[in-house]
Amino acid sequence: MAFAPAPRASVSDHVFGQLRDAIVGGRYRPDETLPGERELAATFEVNRHAVREALRRLQQLGLVRVSQGGATRVLDWRVHAGLDLALSLARSADVLPVATLVRDMLEMRACIGIDAARLCAERAEPALTAALVATAEEYASLAPDLARMAEANIAIWRLVVRGSGNTAYLLAFNSLVAGTFAVGDVPPDARAAELLDVAGHRRLAAAIEAGEGTTAARHARALLTAPVTTPTPRREARA
Repeated sequence: MAFAPAPRASVSDHVFGQLRDAIVGGRYRPDETLPGERELAATFEVNRHAVREALRRLQQLGLVRVSQGGATRVLDWRVHAGLDLALSLARSADVLPVATLVRDMLEMRACIGIDAARLCAERAEPALTAALVATAEEYASLAPDLARMAEANIAIWRLVVRGSGNTAYLLAFNSLVAGTFAVGDVPPDARAAELLDVAGHRRLAAAIEAGEGTTAARHARALLTAPVTTPTPRREARA
């Protein structure tokens, strides 16, 4: 199998990236064995330490298992990998070979956000809910600048998720908004129906401040399931 020799800068990253893409892309199938360290080092024209570091990172992502005796066996990423795999691919401008990935990430975001809003209304301290209301008002002042609203939208939902008191939701949220992978990398213009619903964000914050979990979940659902559209000319915000 032909791999490109590694550039001198960040050789371990180069080896890791090519092996990762070969596994995710199906060039190596689950249960197959990767070439040994010595062979990989010769193929990539690097030392064995760089190969060993790359294999360690692949194992952390759930793509391989290094068994006793040194054999490296490929795992099925659909069974063993987590969101870190998608983030790793996004940082290198690659994507999982899944046509519906953006839709899937938005659906996950909605599920977490709706329940986090309910829990936030039931659990959050007054100081946090007051900060949420203030942040929603600051958000409203940014309309109709979709790029700035998209950034401020993360601040709103970070408060909601923090207020939910659910650490698993918080960690998942961090993954969903990390780097270039934020919300499935959907352009702000395509989320205009959600972002420009200023009134909806205010209603969400007010319901959480009032401790109305069911109402907060309903407002969160309306925002997070708003249609994702082809970018169009900007519309005025609904106050």
